[in-house]
Parts: sequence; C-alpha cells; structure tokens
Amino acid sequence: MVAGYVGGWCPPRLCGNGYNKDFVAMVSKRKLSKSDAHGNSPIAELPQTKKTRISCKEKTSAEDGVVENDNVFVQLIKTAGISLNAGERQNDIAVDQATFQKKLCQILKKHPFYPRVVQEFVSGLETHIKDRDQFRNCLLPCAPVRGEGTRNLVHSYCESLIKLLLGIETLQPAVITLLLEKLPEFFFDTVGTFGTNFPRLIVNQFKWLDKILDSKDLVMKLMQMVSVSPATIQHDIITSLPEILEDSQQSEVAREVSQLLKRDSRLTVPILDALSSLDLDAGLLAEVRQSAMIIVPAVKLEDLPVVIKFILHNIKAVDAVEVISALRKNLDLSSCILPLQMLSSQSKLKSQPQTSSSTSQVSSSQNCVKLLFDVIKLAVRFQKGISEAWIKAIENTVSVSDHKVLDLIVLLLIHTTNTKSRKQIERVLRNKIPLGCVPEQLLQSAFRNHSLVIKDFFPSILSLAQTFLHSADPCVVSFGSCMYKQAFAAFDSYCQQEVVSALVTHICGGNDVEVDISLDVITDLMTLHTSSLIRYATFVKNILDYTEKLNPQQIRKFFYILGELAFSQRQEDSYIQDDMHMVIRKWLSSTVPKYKQMGIIGAITVAGSMAAKRSKEDRCSLERTQQSEEHCRQLSILLDLVSYCCEQSPEALALYYDELANLIEKQKGNLDSQILERIGKSVVEDFSNDFVVDLTPAVDGVHLFPVKSLYNLDEDESQGTIVINLLPLLSQNWLGKDVDEMATRNQGKKIVAPECLSPSFRLLRLYTTEQHNGSMEEIDALLGCPLHLTDLEMEGKLDSLAKQEREFLCSLLFHALNWFREVVNAFCQQQDLEMKGKVLTRLQNITELQNMLGKCLAASPGYVPPRAIFDCEALEAAPTINAVGLVKKKKTGGKKQKSEGSKDSSADHSQMEENPEGNQLEAETTQLEKDTTEKKSGIPLVQLQSYRAFFRELDLEVFTILHCGLLTKSILDSEMHTEAREIVQLGPAELAFLLDDLCQKLEHILIPPAAKRAPFLKQGKACRKIGFSHLCQRSSQEVAQCAVELLKPLCNHMENMHNYFQALITENQGVVDGPRVNIQEHQLMSSCYQQLLQAFRLLFAWSGFSQHENSDLLRSALKVLADRLKPGETEFLLFEDLISESFHYLLNFQHSIPNFQCALTLTQLLIVIAEKPVASWKKDKIASLAKQFLCQSWMQPSGMREKGSQFSDALHTLLCVYMEHTDNILKAVEDISSVGVPELINSANDGYSSTYPTLTRQTFPVFFQVMMAQLENSVRSISAGKPSDSSEVQLEKLLHWNMAVRDFHILVNLVKVFDSRPVLSVCLKYGRLFVEAFLKLAMPLLDYSFKKHREDVQSLLKTLQLSTRQLHHMCGHSKIHQDLGLTNHVPLLKKSLEQFVYRVKAMLAFNHCQEAFWVGILKNRDLQGEEILSQDSEENDPGEGVSQLPREDPAEEEGDISGSEGGSEHNDDEDSSE
Repeated sequence: MVAGYVGGWCPPRLCGNGYNKDFVAMVSKRKLSKSDAHGNSPIAELPQTKKTRISCKEKTSAEDGVVENDNVFVQLIKTAGISLNAGERQNDIAVDQATFQKKLCQILKKHPFYPRVVQEFVSGLETHIKDRDQFRNCLLPCAPVRGEGTRNLVHSYCESLIKLLLGIETLQPAVITLLLEKLPEFFFDTVGTFGTNFPRLIVNQFKWLDKILDSKDLVMKLMQMVSVSPATIQHDIITSLPEILEDSQQSEVAREVSQLLKRDSRLTVPILDALSSLDLDAGLLAEVRQSAMIIVPAVKLEDLPVVIKFILHNIKAVDAVEVISALRKNLDLSSCILPLQMLSSQSKLKSQPQTSSSTSQVSSSQNCVKLLFDVIKLAVRFQKGISEAWIKAIENTVSVSDHKVLDLIVLLLIHTTNTKSRKQIERVLRNKIPLGCVPEQLLQSAFRNHSLVIKDFFPSILSLAQTFLHSADPCVVSFGSCMYKQAFAAFDSYCQQEVVSALVTHICGGNDVEVDISLDVITDLMTLHTSSLIRYATFVKNILDYTEKLNPQQIRKFFYILGELAFSQRQEDSYIQDDMHMVIRKWLSSTVPKYKQMGIIGAITVAGSMAAKRSKEDRCSLERTQQSEEHCRQLSILLDLVSYCCEQSPEALALYYDELANLIEKQKGNLDSQILERIGKSVVEDFSNDFVVDLTPAVDGVHLFPVKSLYNLDEDESQGTIVINLLPLLSQNWLGKDVDEMATRNQGKKIVAPECLSPSFRLLRLYTTEQHNGSMEEIDALLGCPLHLTDLEMEGKLDSLAKQEREFLCSLLFHALNWFREVVNAFCQQQDLEMKGKVLTRLQNITELQNMLGKCLAASPGYVPPRAIFDCEALEAAPTINAVGLVKKKKTGGKKQKSEGSKDSSADHSQMEENPEGNQLEAETTQLEKDTTEKKSGIPLVQLQSYRAFFRELDLEVFTILHCGLLTKSILDSEMHTEAREIVQLGPAELAFLLDDLCQKLEHILIPPAAKRAPFLKQGKACRKIGFSHLCQRSSQEVAQCAVELLKPLCNHMENMHNYFQALITENQGVVDGPRVNIQEHQLMSSCYQQLLQAFRLLFAWSGFSQHENSDLLRSALKVLADRLKPGETEFLLFEDLISESFHYLLNFQHSIPNFQCALTLTQLLIVIAEKPVASWKKDKIASLAKQFLCQSWMQPSGMREKGSQFSDALHTLLCVYMEHTDNILKAVEDISSVGVPELINSANDGYSSTYPTLTRQTFPVFFQVMMAQLENSVRSISAGKPSDSSEVQLEKLLHWNMAVRDFHILVNLVKVFDSRPVLSVCLKYGRLFVEAFLKLAMPLLDYSFKKHREDVQSLLKTLQLSTRQLHHMCGHSKIHQDLGLTNHVPLLKKSLEQFVYRVKAMLAFNHCQEAFWVGILKNRDLQGEEILSQDSEENDPGEGVSQLPREDPAEEEGDISGSEGGSEHNDDEDSSE
C-alpha cells in the first residue's frame, strides 16, 4: 500500500480550520475511498486522535517556545527525539539523526493502527507546517540539544526534520506529495518577504536522499512543476536535478532538460549548470554545446562562468581544438569591460552614495571575470588535452585582428597551471610577437582591465619577462620590457620589489640588449611612478658595483636615474648622493681613458639633475634660497673638477663639451641662469682663442701643406673677416704629437686640439640660442667664414704624396666635414633667405668634400681617422679600417671575370649562395656616384658608410631644409644658373645626402633591428649605435612626429621625381637608356626616388602607430597623403577613407618607377598602408602591381639589364609578395612554370622570358625557390579529409590537390633542364616537405573519397608517382656526385618516400582493394633517366622484379608509385591502378 502511495492514491484530508480554499483543485484529487464513504473509515476507530484533529489547534508555551499538542505527529516526533519549536527558534534534536529515523520508523510500524497511523501522522505534519515559521523550522537544520546527558550523542550538524522524514521509506511518498503541494503557495512570494526562500528550501529537501522509492515519478512531477512555476523556482529545480536523480535517469532527464533549452532561453544558465553535472551521451553533448556556444556573446556577465564551464565539460581530445577555437571566437572580454567602464563613468557624474554603489558593481563584475578564469583554470588543470588544445587554437589563428586579450591571459594561466606546457607557450609567444599578433597594447589592456585576474599569474609574468629579455628578437625584448612596466604599475609592493630586483639583475648581467632595455624600463618607471620607485632606490644603487660592464650611453642613463632618485622628493641628504660623488671623483682622477670617460658622463648627468632640482625649488618657494645656494656651490665645484681633469686630454675635453651641450639642450629653459652663465663665459673665450683667427694674406709657421683659405661665403666683406684656423692647428698637433706632448702636459696648460673644434662650437651655439631665445646673430659670422685648408685638387697628386701626407690630408678633410656638419646643425632653422642660401651652400661643400675624401681614403689603406663621436667606447669608435673600396672592387672584378668567362649555368647559380654581404652593405647613392666618378677620373672611391663613427651626427632639425625645392642640372642648364634658384633650391646630390641620413635615422629609431644573435665581441651591435647618440635621447614618438611634419616636403620631392622620370620617358619615346639621358643625373634622381619611398615605408611601418595614443598622429600622416588627391576634402573623412585615398595616391607612382629596387620599395610601402586595415581589393591591387613589376623589363641607363645580388634579393622579396597576395597561388605557380619557363628554355643563353622578363637563367633559382616554398605552404592550408565531409567537399579538395600535384610535377621535372646545385638543393628540401604534407593532409582525404571518386584518386596518385620517381633519381644523383650539401637531404627524403609507399598500401587495404597493390624493384637512375650501375646492380639481373600480385599492365617496366626501402640501392615500387 505504501509502495503505490505516490502512484495515484492520496490520503484523504478532513475539512477543518486549516483547510486552504486556494488549492481546491489540488485537494479535490484526494477523494475518500468507498470504504470511507460508507462510514468504515479507520480513523473512526481512533476517537481520541480524531477529537484532537478536529480541534486542529496547537498550543505553545511561549512565543518562541516548544509546540505542545496531543496529535499523533507531535507526540511521535517528540518520542523519537525531536522537539518542535515555534517562532524563530529551530527544532531541537536530542539524539543522533540515524537513531531518530530508526526509532520513529519502529514506533510507526509497532503502532497498533499501523499502517493507518501514517495517514494521521502526515495530516498532523500538514497542519503543523501551515504556520510559516514552523514550516521554516522544519525545512532548516535541527539544532542539537546542549544538555549534559545528550551532548556527546548528537553530531554538530543535523539535517532538517523534513529531510529526516524523507529518509523513512514509510513516510517518504506522502511527505514528497505534501511538499510539492506546498510549493505553489510560494510562487509569487519575493525572497525575503518572510525572511526565507521557501521554494529553494523545499527543493533542497530532495537532494542527496539515500533512497527514493519512486524517483521516476518524483522527477516527472518536478518537471511538471518547472512548466508552471516562475523563473526563480524553475532555476532552483533545474539546478537541483543532478543531486536528485539516480544514475540510470541522467541520460533521459538530460535530453528532456535540453529540450527546455530550445523553448526558453531564460533557463539557459540553470540548464547548462545542471547538464554539466549529468552524464550525457556524445550526440546530446555536442548538440547542447553548440547551442551554448551560440549564446556566449549575448549571455550576462554573471552567467558567463556557468556557460563556459559547460562548454569545457568533458571535451574529447579529437574535438578539443575545434571546440576551443569556436569558444575563442565567441568569447570576447571587451563585452565584460564595457559595463565596468560605463559604471565608472557614471560614478563620476553622481553623488557619493551612488559612487560607492557603482564601485561595488564594478567589483562584482571583476569578480565575475575572475570566476570565469577560475573555471578555465580548473578545466586546464583537471581535463587532459584542454591546455594543448587551447595553445593549438591560438597557434592556428593567423590574422592579427583575431588575437584577443583572452588569448594572452589564457596563455599566462596555462603557463602558471601546467608546467609541462611552459616551453610551448614561450615558443608560441616568441612566434606571435614579431608578427604583431600580440602587440603591447593587448598586454596593456590585459593589465588595465583584468589586473585582479592577472595578479595570480605574477610568477609566470616575471618568468616570461626574464626569458623575453634574453631573446635576440627586439620585438620580443620590447614585449618583455612592457611586461615589467605593466606589472610594476598594476601590482602591490611585493611584486614591485621583485620587478626592480629582476631589472637590476639584467643590468648587472652585462648583456648590452638587456642592460639597455632594463635601464629604459627603470627610467620610464621613474618618470611615471617616482614615489613608488624611490622605495627601492637601494636596489638601483647596487648597480654602482657593476658599472665596468656598462658602455658610455648606459652610464648616462644610469646616472640620470640615480640623480633623479637622489635629488627628488626630499632625498637631499640621501646616502645615494654620497656614493655617486665618491664614485665620480674616483673615475675623474683615473688615468685610464675609459674610467675618465665614465666620470665625465656621470658628473655632467648628475649636474643636470642638480641644476634642474634647484630650478624647481626656486619656482616652488623662496624660502629655500640658502639650500639652493648650497646646490649651486656643489654644482660649481663638480663642474670645476671635471674641467680640470679634462684639460690634458683632447678627447676627454671634447666629451666634456659634448656632454655640456647635451645638458643645455635637454634642460632647455630649466637650467639655472648662474650655471648657464658660468658655462658660457668659458666656452666663448675658449672657442675664439683656440680656433678663430683673422683672415690674413699669409699664415706664419711651418706646415705639412701650404695653407689656403677656402669656402668663404662672405667675400664681399674685405675687412674683419675671420677664419677657422684648421690646417695650422692640425699641422701643429700632427708635428708635435711625439715631441712636445709631454712638455705641454708638464706645463699644465690646456691642450688645443682640432678634435675639440666641432664639440666646442656645438656647445657655443647651444649656449647662444639659450641665452638669446633662439637668435644666432652673435655667431652668424661662423656660417660663412672660410677655413684654413690647402689646395684640394686631387688629380694626379695623391700617388706622389707620402703616407703621412695622405693621412694628414684625410684627417684635414674629416675635420672640415665635421665642421660643416655642425654648422648646418646650427643654422638650419634660420629663416633669413641669405642664411638659407649659405646653409645650402654648406651642404654642397659637404657633398664635394665627401667625394674628395673617398679618393683620399682609397689611397690610404690602414688609415684610422680622428674621433668625432666621444661618448662611445674606444674599440667601437676606432676600428682599423683597410682600403675597403679597393678590396671590394677586386672581389667584384673577380666575380665579373668568372661569370663572363664561364657559360655554364651551374657556375652562375652557385654564385647565388655566396651571400655577398659586402655588396649588400653598399648604399645605392654611394655606389652610383663611385661608378660615375671612376669613369671620369679613374680614381677609386671608398664608401663612407663604414666611417660613420668619424662624422658628427646631424640633428633632426636639419631636415627642415627639405622644405626647399629641388633643382636639377637640366633646369640649371636651361635657365642659366639664375641666382635666386641657386640660393633657395636644393640640388639632387644634397637631397640624396639628406634623404640617406633621414632613412638611417628612421630605420634606427622606428624599425627594430633584424633578429640575430649578437656577435661574440658585440661589434655589430655597437656599430649600429654609433652616430645616433643624440637621436637615441629622443623617444620614437618624437621622431615619428618630426617625420610626419616632413611629409609635405617629402611628397613635393617625390612628385618632382615622378614628373622628372615621366618627362624623361616621354623625351626618349619610352626608352630608359636613350641618348639624351644624363647618366649621372639619372642615377642621383633614382637614388633620391628610392630613398623617398624608403622614408615613407619606414615611417608608416612604425609599430607605434598601432597604439591608441598615436592614432591621431597616424591620422594626420594619412591626411597629408590623402590631401594630395583631394585638397581640402579630407578634414572629415573616415579613417578607412583616408587609408584608401593614401593608397591610391601612392599607387599613382607606379608608372614612373626607374629601377627594380624602387619597385620593391613602393610595393612594400603599399603593403604597410594596406595593413591598416587590409581589404580584399587592396590585396588584389598589390598582387596586380607586383605581377606588373615582374613582367617589366628593367634596364639601367647604360643599356645593361639589371642584375647582381641586390637585384636577386629584391626579386625574391617581390616574388614572395606576389605569391602571398594573389588569390590563387597554385594558378600563379602554374602560369610561371608552364608559360614563363618554357619561354626561357627556348631563348638564347643570355635571353629571358617574354612574359616575365625578370625570369632569366641567372634568376631562375630565385623563381624556383619561391615557387616550391609557396606551393608547399599552400597545400598545408588545405584541411585534412574527414569522414563527415560531403561528396562535394571531397571533390573540391581533390581538385585542389590535383592542381597542386600537377604544379609539383612540373617543377620537379624542371630539374632535368636546370640542374644547378641551388636548384637541386631546393627541390630536395621542399620535395620532402611536399610529400610529408601530402601524407598528413591528402591521404586521409583519399581514404574516405576513394570509393566515390576512384578515377580522380587514381589519376592523382599516378601524377605524384612520376614526381616521387624523379625525386628518387635526384637522390641517386646526389650520391654519385658526393655533394655533402645535397646528400644531407637524402635520408629524410627517402624516409618520406618509403612512408608514402606504405601509406598508399594502407589506403587501398582500407578500401578493400589490396589486389591493386604490387611491389617491384625501382632502379637507381640519374637526372636524365640513365641507370646508375652499382656493384649490387651489376651482380643482379637489372630487369628482375619481385611482385606480390601480377601487374595489370605488363608493358610497364616499373610501377606506378615509387618509394624507397631506406638505405638500400634498390627500392620498392607499387601500383594503385585497378
């Protein structure tokens, strides 16, 4: 009777005061049985109980006292050990709950009216719980009685009375029904009306029951309740199902619950929460997961962790990558950020109480995000394959825009959680960062918006940052430095201390890259977080013990940091000051040049901090006068000490002048006037006394060369003209170098050396501009004054001079050039027209003197020039330089003779692998000028870029000269050298000089150097820094700002170039090498054109444009270009429209490109513009332009076709650009290989393809290497075949593979014609990679498509078989010729060919076509198909074969699919035909 209780029969309920009229429908189902209707009710036999029930009144001893009643329920419960309480007091239990259940069960069963007593018991319970307080007490846990006798018998936690009753089988069905009937009473009660969430308490009673008699019926009723209950109750019921269901019910209920997901989206979160705890079959899990994936972008933030938890639940290894990839795509953390930003912005506009409310909401949202990553962390830790799948999904993401903050945080999470994946994560980040996939602003966003989450990963952040700073790639190094800065700014003091300690460790390690970047990081932290960094000043000060490992630039940075820490925020009495002064004095008193150099730099840097501090104090308060005077006194003592210690060393004195000049320039307007006056007084006197004399007809003294006054621009002023006394000073210094040096030192007088001329003038002009608000009137005579030089006519004189005289002449030219460079630096910004003309004349003087210097250097091998840059190490600044031009000229001549004397194509191609780095280092301008001058004078020239360390650096302000127009020789000839044009116009040689320096500066500061290991002696890195010391003191943003301001004049010059070459082409009827072409002018203009394009490319390729703070700068740069097409219409254009207009403007220059290098630079410039952002039409335009340049014949003005290593490198790059941007790589490869190459084969020995004129016998290896690499890369993008692929998808992939294999076959067979070593090496390498890609991606496709597309598969395999056979012939060729470079590829290639054989056999077996497979002996042959006879093959019969099955085509000598047996001379062959 009890077992069927829930099924349909319900106990009758008598009417009384407790009857609830609102539930008549529910109660009406509980009809009396027939026996009850006839008056045979069993309750009639219990008069006492019935009487008690009719009264239906319970008495309580107090408001919160014990319930006293004589009904069966209260009495039996009390007897079993529980006292019922009323009010707020919980029910008391005096016995153990198991004892209670057992005792109550026994009482019921032993009752004389059992089982009828059960009905009365339940009725009493129903009456009792009509009071909500009593109902709540029954639903809440019972309180153990604290009596002496029972204290130790009751557990500290006890279940509720209802749950204890549900654990009794006799009562369970009736109590379940009673609870479900009570549930609707609370449908419309808000939580808290009665202080308790009754629906949730009711549902909780069904959880974790030891046994449910009819769980199926219970679940059915709960599901019915879900369909009619409010959302909150639905939520409670659904989330409780996993704790209620039995294991056998989970699958069925899960399917029913999943149906609710489709009907009501509001229940998504509770349903997914419940399903994540249920055992689902694979099909249902995939279906629900897909539904959950769709709603991820729209789900509420607080519900997101539940959804993600379900998606990551129980992922199989096969589907992991696909599921994670879809989750990455849909999960966007920016949607989590937006509510935070809105709340924070709203809090600023509202009152204080609202602000605190908004703050709590922000905190809640951040907690939700943290909970989200906790879910991911649990999945990574406890589910095998999740971390690998997530890393793989990020690796497979190619597009830069598809990378998110989520990726970076998850990688940090995995790095922290899974130690085995750390190396893999480091590799992924190393690969992604240089490509721009993980930019620094992504890292900044992660720290700014998710610091609460990322703080847990601080050990991984520190570890990755340390690892990245060891990298050879500057992009990775920069990313590591950004991690340090963000961690210091976002985390607490413990993390900050660890960051500073790590940075100090890098600095003390001595690696130049790590030292530089670490010092830069500390400098940035000091600027942005001074108060925080001061707490860790002790750590920074410890670097003083390791300064021997620092170069001069690093010393300057370090002492700047120390000075700012020591003289900021009331640190005047800091011990740091004492330590600094002690070290500086020790260095200055040293006789070792390196230590003296360090002392000068450190002293002037600290002096700058002191002077700036005093200036700040004067502005802040007048009460610190005494303290300021003390600083002034200390500063004067320090400067006097430095000046005294430098008097006897010209190089130390020059460095002192340069450092003072840098100090004045850096502290513009912030230096104390007394200090400035003290510096200026000495420098004005010293300069005029040491280097300036009056111009006289004759010069007294004995000199190595006759003195002649040259380059006077003030010839009209006959009286009062001054002259720079260069040659006499140099001659005196040169002749007295050995004899008088010691005597001069002993006399204690300051040495006057020509090395100090340029530094002293730089200090003088910066002091003058600072004192006179930018005016140069005090020293403007120095712009046009002449120099004491000698006659510089070189024709036929150099060979007659002694070595000492030639070297003296070289030194004289170096000093004169450096003087002119400093003069241009000083007066370049003057607006007076006459002074502008003089500055342009000085630029002409520079270009003339450079040509003369090139001739002198060529005649002076082994000459070491005087130093011009003094803030670098001596070894770096003065390398021993031989006659570079002569050596390279001999090498080049040797190559030319070899190539001219040999007609063998192999010899030509072998030269491609020699990597002539010397040729690559030569600048185009210098080379062109050298060629032209050599033709005229017969004197060789030395390229001057190797001597950059011996020239004074040009300031960025010099490039304001570019605002002048362009003046070519052709215009001068036609207009008779008009004076106005000579004054204000810029010549081609001067323009080339300025543009070359501009490009070097932009490349140095905006573009990180190529990723390569530092040389052992670190010479390569040091050489790159020399000549940019002033530039490096500016930020990349400042340099970019200057470059953007130059865009208008650069556009003017580039349009002039375009018009020049367009006119030239028109004059010569489209022929570049026409008779009217001025070769020298053409070369100069071509060089200017290429440098202009390069300057544009370097500027727009700056990675800083991707940062939000530089977006306005990028917009202004694009606006300049767009304004050239639509003047005045670009003010309100959208960003995308500005990019489009800029792209079209630059595209217009394609018709006037003079040489192939310019064509490549223009293409690269367009790619840089198109990447912001890239569009499909831009990609097509770039591909079309690249093909146009490839199909163009490039001729030099002399009539020769362009060639050489630089042309080959440019061709390789442009061909890769074409392949990467074309919409169909396979079609492009087929077009070149089947159209262009046959045209080349049919042409003469020195011929070329008519369709692709750039394709010659010399450039064929370049084309072949690019086509093979791009073909292999293209097939790797084809997805592997799956059983689920439709027939159409399989056919499409087969067609793709068919075209790829056909192209591969064409390329491999070209080796028969072009059998040079580079071609063979490329074919062996990429042939193996292609076969491996075919095995991995194509063979699964053939497995599942063989039955449906048998003929296509068979044709595909037969074509590939011909290619693999040719690859086998190449292996034999390599062994015969014993070429180590080729034979290295053979073992891996043969292994792949053997794998191919067995893989095809497995595919045929999979499709039950074993009879189509046979094995035969494949003979070793050379490239032309001739058999290679070895000892084994001579002993055996060459025609003998071993087959497993008879052939279908007996006419074939060999099989249809070739393979190798790995290591043997004979190889197995197979046939896949039927």
